[in-house]
Amino acid sequence: MDTIYNTEQEKLILKEYGRNVQKLVRYISTLETRKERTEAAHALIALMRQLNPSVREHNDNIQRIWDHLYVMADFELDIDSPYPVPSPETLHQKPQSLGYRKTEPIFKHYGRNLELLIEKAIQLENPEEQKMAIIHIVKLMKSFYGSWTKDNIEDSVIVTQLDRLSKGRIKLSAEEIRAELNRQKSRNNSGRSRRNQHNRRK
Repeated sequence: MDTIYNTEQEKLILKEYGRNVQKLVRYISTLETRKERTEAAHALIALMRQLNPSVREHNDNIQRIWDHLYVMADFELDIDSPYPVPSPETLHQKPQSLGYRKTEPIFKHYGRNLELLIEKAIQLENPEEQKMAIIHIVKLMKSFYGSWTKDNIEDSVIVTQLDRLSKGRIKLSAEEIRAELNRQKSRNNSGRSRRNQHNRRK
């Protein structure tokens, strides 16, 4: 496996959030539908709030977190945001210190932020919302693993790693992962087909 140095990776836009948060922002930008991007953005904002103690204590600072999300997306994130899109001048605002935890991540290529997302998913009370959050995490794991190794990861490996990352609190089989991913792919293909038919009628 080739070693990837930070100097060879994309430049960090906001160092306070770390490289994995920036990767999550880039990943969200690649999602096909506005609904998917919006849902993923809200999940990431929840994570960024956990990373930023000042926002946890003062909810009026939440708009600043949304501003930082747009900054890391180069102001090109097409989502339904609760706040206006900030101007590029936001780049000149220095984020407050975040006070990171010192705990090393279990898997370095996933990073500590993915572990925090897993904790958030475990706390969800709605079973359907929790399932969707877990599948979203699985997609991120596949993406991060592919970036790290330049190879695909088997669903069975995902299951084992997810079990370890969740300390046994998430029980998901490889078959369930494949079935849900296939259902989502089918829904996306159906949506594209309807849009194409609609465009042809114009």
